[in-house]
Amino acid sequence: MKLIYEGKAKKIYDFEPGLVVMEFKDSLTAFNAQKKGSFQGKGALNLKFSNQIFSLLSQKNIPHHFVRSLNESQIVVKKLKMLPVEVVVRNFVAGSLAARLGIPEGQKVKNPIVEFYLKNDALSDPLLTENQILALDILSLEQLNKCTEMALKINQVLVSYFLSLGVKLIDFKVELGMDESGQYYLADEISPDSCRLWDQTTHAKLDKDVFRRDLGSVEQAYLEIAKRMGL
Repeated sequence: MKLIYEGKAKKIYDFEPGLVVMEFKDSLTAFNAQKKGSFQGKGALNLKFSNQIFSLLSQKNIPHHFVRSLNESQIVVKKLKMLPVEVVVRNFVAGSLAARLGIPEGQKVKNPIVEFYLKNDALSDPLLTENQILALDILSLEQLNKCTEMALKINQVLVSYFLSLGVKLIDFKVELGMDESGQYYLADEISPDSCRLWDQTTHAKLDKDVFRRDLGSVEQAYLEIAKRMGL
């Protein structure tokens, strides 16, 4: 297969018409790849996390790009035109939101916050306002509304699911794409790489923040989530 893209955590290969193969790497990065690490089997774990979430979302009629698994580190997905933004949904204050506003982490927000970030590594993925998105023609109003709608639907499903595992979904990031007919799909992955997950009782972090902040074994954190998900 021909490699057509390699990012910090995944490789994308050309496959069949309308399809590509997404390979999950064992690498870990933080702070726009300024901090790097890895652990063996991390890619396979993230594939399992994502596939289980994709299956859950299918039951709720939320479209996603997953087609089938090839092996423990590669899946076949729909070939999409990716939207140039990352969409973040926040249920609690944490991370950059806490830093920007000076609010302690862990405070629950009144309603889920939807934020947009420009996908640009050179600029460290800057935060965008909706006005900027429309004025600069980064997304159309229809695309902006669809991204918000889908992100909130995904959030509703995931909040309930993770609570059933004794986990708070603090926030998460998604990427969306469109096929040739204009249908919108969830793309990329949903895993502890892209979600903040805290134990509901102890507030122990069970996600990539363990690596970002040197809080212990990130591998053990991921394995704990895998155990709770029955993987």
